[in-house]
Amino acid sequence: MAVYVYSIVAATHPQRLDDLDGVGNPPTNLRTVGTDKLAAVVSDAPEDLRPKRRDLGAHQAVQERLMADGTVLPLQFGFTTQDDDAVRAVLEDRKDEFTERLGALENCVEYHLKAAQSEDALLREILLESDEARGLNEEIRSGNSSPDLSFALGELVSREVQERQDRLAAGVLDALRGFAREERPSQATGNDFLSVSFLVQRDKEQSFLSEERGLAKELGEDFDLRLVGPLPAYSFV
Repeated sequence: MAVYVYSIVAATHPQRLDDLDGVGNPPTNLRTVGTDKLAAVVSDAPEDLRPKRRDLGAHQAVQERLMADGTVLPLQFGFTTQDDDAVRAVLEDRKDEFTERLGALENCVEYHLKAAQSEDALLREILLESDEARGLNEEIRSGNSSPDLSFALGELVSREVQERQDRLAAGVLDALRGFAREERPSQATGNDFLSVSFLVQRDKEQSFLSEERGLAKELGEDFDLRLVGPLPAYSFV
């Protein structure tokens, strides 16, 4: 029967799973498949598994329990393989790689930060600080309806937005990366100018959080910094 794989831990990890259920309806039973160095937390793989709330919650609960007791390599929801022997073979074949990553993640948690600036505030800032943009805008407002002016203003504002957001993102990263062991940027979407995950050591966690709060206060109410964590280190496996 196909096997659903939740995460990988060291063989010495406590692996306290007795009161947790696996994914599926009815819930599957959790078990471990191990070698002398590593263990994978698995269950039978339900047929037609979908990312429903109950199953996502069961998957996350396993990661959080393991994370509370030691270091974990969390797999993304939905990972399956052929059987226990296939799991054991991967653990053996990639033991050096997995052992290295467990060492890199030891005593660390993940925090994910997204940041955005109010569009209206950003536009006001550009018109206030850019003589060229302000001049074009005033000429258009005075009644000049030339499409060339509107195009030129649009191009200028677009460039200014990108340059300013790049500088903002770099500033936020510079302020926080000193508290993180690693960082993993991802594609910002919507109004966000930054989307990044930080791998934060436990002994620097409070300093990291304090710095992020101070940064949010310094940037002001026109900015929206959304920090999520502590999380299992999905981005760093």
